[in-house]
Amino acid sequence: MLYYQRNRTLALTKDSKMQPAYKPYADRTPDQQYLNLVRMIRDEGERVEHPYQKGMGRITHLSLPPLVYDLSNGFPMLTERNIPFWKTAIAELVAFMNGATTNAELHEFGCPWWDTWTTAEKCVIFGLEPGDLGWASYGGAYGKFPMPDGGHFNQFVNVMRGMKENPSLSTHCVTSWIPFGALQHSGLQRKVVVAPCHGNFIKFTIIDGKLTLQHVQRSADMPVGVVSNIIQYAALLLMVAQVLGVKPHRYVHYFLDAQIYENQLEKVEELLGREPQAFPTMRIIDPSVNDILAFRPEHFAIEDYNPNPGIKFPVTE
Repeated sequence: MLYYQRNRTLALTKDSKMQPAYKPYADRTPDQQYLNLVRMIRDEGERVEHPYQKGMGRITHLSLPPLVYDLSNGFPMLTERNIPFWKTAIAELVAFMNGATTNAELHEFGCPWWDTWTTAEKCVIFGLEPGDLGWASYGGAYGKFPMPDGGHFNQFVNVMRGMKENPSLSTHCVTSWIPFGALQHSGLQRKVVVAPCHGNFIKFTIIDGKLTLQHVQRSADMPVGVVSNIIQYAALLLMVAQVLGVKPHRYVHYFLDAQIYENQLEKVEELLGREPQAFPTMRIIDPSVNDILAFRPEHFAIEDYNPNPGIKFPVTE
């Protein structure tokens, strides 16, 4: 069965202009960019004390170079360690694109990651009901951005329309940041359990029928969150390209504040001792999906993924 499905997938997609122009697997060059950035944080970063946990700090770097991935060299799913949860990462993003703002909605899309962050104890801090991520969360920004007239605005639906009508414009952008809901001080209560860390600025650019996605990330847990964030937004590049009928070409990932937490350093040393393998092939296996909100994790398939063994990193709250 697996053999049949794999070959059926290739038959469906191999001639589509909307798929990346992947090199043969044997011709791909293992990519060192991620390991280089992790090493830069470790060696050049500054220590910052955790605001809520005494004695816990992070090593942070504020001027990393971006990750730049040409998809001809494979889909940027990191191979330094095994990432079996890639479908959950895609599920989270498509849930947010559809406006999910509660833990229950995220579960419906196949993402259980927010259980820890939406307990009654944590939600009450921000005046939210248990299980509510808040209207200033990713789903609130992406799918229900508040309008001056009291209505809502789905950024992805509208940016897709803009690219279809005027593909050469430089204004095709999306943001996860709603300032009056994400900021907090003595006169302003934050209305989100976790201020959005990724997707803070996303820009789509089409040149000569080829699509580039640039992604700016405000805060980045390099060993934990970033491995999923790369998958999410590189997969978004594939989704947008399919809907528009253009070639997915390049993914660029910028970090404004990239961190390694001190309780991750031992595992980081293990990670830095490894050699990455060639990137795998990621394909959308249903070429009929033409609505950006209709994609689901099951529409994706991975091939030629040969990672190093997994490493379990601690997550700092």
